[in-house]
Amino acid sequence: MIVGIVVGLVVLCVLAAAALSIRIVREYQRVVLFRLGRMVGSRGPGLVVINPITDRTNWVDLREQYLEIPHQVAITKDNAPISIDFIIFYKVVDPATTVVTVRDFRGAALNIAATTLRSLVGDMVLDDVLSKRDEMNASLRVRLDDVTERWGVKITSVEVREINPPPGVQEAMTRQMSAERTRRAQVTEAEGTKAAMILSAEGERQAAILSAEGAQKANVLAAEGERQAALLRAQGYSSSLEAIAQVAKGLDEQTLLLQYLDTLNKVGASPSTKLVVPFELGGLADTLKGLLSGGTGR
Repeated sequence: MIVGIVVGLVVLCVLAAAALSIRIVREYQRVVLFRLGRMVGSRGPGLVVINPITDRTNWVDLREQYLEIPHQVAITKDNAPISIDFIIFYKVVDPATTVVTVRDFRGAALNIAATTLRSLVGDMVLDDVLSKRDEMNASLRVRLDDVTERWGVKITSVEVREINPPPGVQEAMTRQMSAERTRRAQVTEAEGTKAAMILSAEGERQAAILSAEGAQKANVLAAEGERQAALLRAQGYSSSLEAIAQVAKGLDEQTLLLQYLDTLNKVGASPSTKLVVPFELGGLADTLKGLLSGGTGR
């Protein structure tokens, strides 16, 4: 009976010692081991066995974490107070150094971030703080990483979330934004009017060119038509003269005289009060007399 109790107590002690001695460390965790007050390194992941009497452990999370920095009031280079809040993303890269060198990393990082922000903003004018947010993020990350490196922590990213300038500056920015939008609208309208005038002028120029070309072609065609008509008239007149000349060759003096007399008869029948008597009228009369006398004798 007593032996069974002793065996049971021994088993319970072994189980208790095993429970106190065995640690199961996850993949994203590390255990920093201290033996009799001295750090002997980090352990994990997996199964870690310790001496519960002489060893003490500190657990460290290796996953990337974030730290929110509340609104911090800083003075810019041109003496403008401004409120900024941002987020720090960090990751423990050396668990032993993090445990040994800093007692409260989050508190230390919060204070370092606040002072670093004030130092950075103090070297910038207000316009740069408002417009160069990416440069601020990069500068804050580099400066904070230089400080936290000795703590075994890597600053992976810094993101400025909100920048609140003074109310007077906000009003001025609103007026400036409104004026800038009005200016852009006027510039856009002026450019549109200019483009429309250019297109209209170009259209008028093209129309004038086409009209001039059309008038030129019309004049050329008209001149060509007149030339062809004059040529045809000249050819017709020439043909008429040739025909008259051919007919005149076969006419005798008596036929011409009779034609001449017929023409005088028509002139005499005209109601005009003035008559034009040909100069050759006497010669024509003698010729006619001779013809008549010769025809009587026959």
